[in-house]
Amino acid sequence: MRDPVAIVTGGAGTLGRAIGDALAADGMRVILADMVPVADAGAGQAGVACDITDAEDRARLIAGAGSDLRVLVNCAGTGQVVPLPEISAALWDKVIALNLSAAFHLCQLAAGGLGEGGAIINISSVSGLRAGYGRVAYGVSKAGLIQLTRQIAVELGPRGITCNTVAPGPVEGPLTRGIHPQSQVEDYLNTIPQGRYAIPEEIASAVAFLAGPGARHITGQCLAVDGGFLAAGVGVRDAQQAPPTQ
Repeated sequence: MRDPVAIVTGGAGTLGRAIGDALAADGMRVILADMVPVADAGAGQAGVACDITDAEDRARLIAGAGSDLRVLVNCAGTGQVVPLPEISAALWDKVIALNLSAAFHLCQLAAGGLGEGGAIINISSVSGLRAGYGRVAYGVSKAGLIQLTRQIAVELGPRGITCNTVAPGPVEGPLTRGIHPQSQVEDYLNTIPQGRYAIPEEIASAVAFLAGPGARHITGQCLAVDGGFLAAGVGVRDAQQAPPTQ
C-alpha cells in the first residue's frame, strides 16, 4: 500500500513548509504547491508550481495527487493592513480570490477524490474571528473561510471526510514581522497571555492532528492557536501587573 498524499498550498512559505514537514513526519507524501516551487523540499515532499487562482492550475494540482489524495491544506493567502477608505476594488478582489475563492474551488475539486478518512484543513486567522483596524478585506476573507469549512463539513460528513479550520494568532516569521512594526509587536505581546508569538511548528502540529486518525470525529471546527489571544481580550498582561482594586 502506498503512502497517502497531502497537498499543501502556500507550500513555499514559512508556515507551509512547517506543515509539510509535520505531515511528512506522519508518513504522508506531501505536495508543496506555490507560485514558485520549493527547490529544497524535505524528505517525502515535492514542490510544484501552481497558481491556485487559475482554474487549469488547480485542476492539474488535484489530478496530480491521483487516487492517493488523503489531505488538502489550504494555507496560501495574502493580507495587507489597509483601512476601509483605501481598499481598491482590485485589492478586494485579489484578497477574496486568493484567500477564499481559490480555497473553495480546491475543496470542491478535492472532494471528488477524497475518500473515507480524508481531511481538509483550511488555514484561517484570528482576524476571521475578531475585527481589527485595516483588516476589512483580510478579515472578511478569513471569516468566510471559517464558514466555508462548516458548510463543507456538513456536506462531506456522511462520506467520512472531515473539514476543519486552524486560526493562528501572530506567528513568528518574515511575513508577520514585515507587517507588524515594533510598536505593534509590543501591543500584541501585551495582549497574548503566553506573552509571545507562535512558532510555525505549533501551527503545523495542530494541522497534523486534525489530519490524523485521532481527529476523525472532529469536523466543522475552528481551532485557534493563539496563546490565549482571543480568550483574553485586551490589556491582559497590564491587568496582571496592576495593583488590586480596593
